[in-house]
Amino acid sequence: MGVQAVLVVVLLGVATTMAEDSTTQGNVEIWRNQVTLTCPKNGNWIDRNGPIADSSANKTYTFPYTSKGKYRCEYDSKKYRFYVEGNVCENCFELDGNTLFMVIVGDLLMTIIVMVIVYRCSKKKSPAGPPQPSKAPPRSGGRGPPVPSPDYEALNPQTRAQDTYSTVVNRMG
Repeated sequence: MGVQAVLVVVLLGVATTMAEDSTTQGNVEIWRNQVTLTCPKNGNWIDRNGPIADSSANKTYTFPYTSKGKYRCEYDSKKYRFYVEGNVCENCFELDGNTLFMVIVGDLLMTIIVMVIVYRCSKKKSPAGPPQPSKAPPRSGGRGPPVPSPDYEALNPQTRAQDTYSTVVNRMG
């Protein structure tokens, strides 16, 4: 179990990636139901239907996501192509991989701290001096064992059942 937990933490740490700087590369951001495409420089935005009139010569293009599609930004004879496909909703929140990793690490640290506190508080407190040997309580010498109860008397052989498993057989020798 412990090895699996360590493996999950390591894989989550490795799987988290940082996005490249959007000043040299194009970028796509999806927040709730809005999509923002970012071009490295101001350019003309074009979708599958042709040029987008209200977004010409802009560095970013923001639109409500309705369906997947291809978009591109053109400037200085360069073209940046974007393919947008995703699941969006009005009340969704995106959880970054680094944030998830930090939550897991924080949870593990808090668990270890609680375990240490419980361990320290549950330790037996010992006196400062050397340990004293325990003494057995003194017995009274005059009493013998209790008188046997009449419920435990030996059975009468005439009243005992003679079934197969009712008799004790001594087979010694």
